[in-house]
Amino acid sequence: MIDRSHKLPIARQCKILSLSRSTAYYRPQEASETDLKLMRRIDELHMEHPFAGSRMLRDMLKAEGHAVGRKHVATLMKRMGIEAIYKKPNTSRRHAAHPVYPYLLRNLEIARPNHVWAADITYIPMKRGFVYLFAVMDWASRRVLSWRLSNTLTTDFCIEAVQEAITRYGRPEIFNTDQGCQFTSLEFTQLLKNNNIAISMDGKGCWRDNVFVERLWKSIKYEEVYLRAYDTVSAAKSGIGCYLEFYNGRRPHSTLDGDTPNAFYFANLPALEQAA
Repeated sequence: MIDRSHKLPIARQCKILSLSRSTAYYRPQEASETDLKLMRRIDELHMEHPFAGSRMLRDMLKAEGHAVGRKHVATLMKRMGIEAIYKKPNTSRRHAAHPVYPYLLRNLEIARPNHVWAADITYIPMKRGFVYLFAVMDWASRRVLSWRLSNTLTTDFCIEAVQEAITRYGRPEIFNTDQGCQFTSLEFTQLLKNNNIAISMDGKGCWRDNVFVERLWKSIKYEEVYLRAYDTVSAAKSGIGCYLEFYNGRRPHSTLDGDTPNAFYFANLPALEQAA
C-alpha cells in the first residue's frame, strides 16, 4: 500500500490513505533464538493440548524449566496465529466490512468429492524462523487439493491456493473455514461468491467444526515437520510437498476403509466431472 519509491513523501502517502505514520515506518524484529525455541515448544504443546491457554501453557513451560511469563506466552501465541480452542460466546461481530457467515455443515451428510472443501492456516517451525502453511482440503476424501507457504499471515497466499484448487478441480458447493481475518476479508469471501460457492464458518473457537483439517495439521507436524529442522523456506516447501504427495497418494485412512485420499477422491467423482 505504501510505495517507498514513489515521489510522494511517506508522510503524505499515509495522510492520503488515513494510516498512522508509525505503521509505515515500523519494521518487525526477527524472533530471538530463545523465542523460536519457545514457539516450537508451544506449537507442540498446542497440538497435544489444544484447550490450553496462555496460563496453562506458561505453567507447562515452567515445569520444563523455561522461565517465561503468561503475557509473553500470549504474545508468542498471537504471533503464531494460535489460540486455546474452546466454545466461546459469539456476542459481537467483526467490523461491518468483514461479516461472519453461519456454519452450514451441522448434520450435513458429506460423502462425495467436491461437495465441501475446508481450509485453514497453521504455524510451521524451522531451524531459524518460521512460516505459515495454508491448505485446501476436500472434506469427503481428505485429499489436499492445494497449499501455499508464506512468511506472513496475509490473505493473498490463501487466495492463490483457492484459485489453484478451483482451476484444477472445479468448485465445491460449500467452502468451510474458521473466523480468521484472512477468511472473513472481502477479497477472500468475494472469490467464493464469484464462483457461486456457499460460505460456511466455524463457530468461534470450535475446532470440531473443521476437525479434518486439524487432523491434517497433526499428521503433517508429527510425521514430517517435527522430525525435520528446515534450514530454508525452500527446504520446508520441498519437505512438506513430498509429505503431501505421500499423504494423498500412499497413506491409507481408516475412515476411508483403507483407501488413500487420491483413490477415494477420483473413484467417487460424479461421471460428469471425471469426463471433464
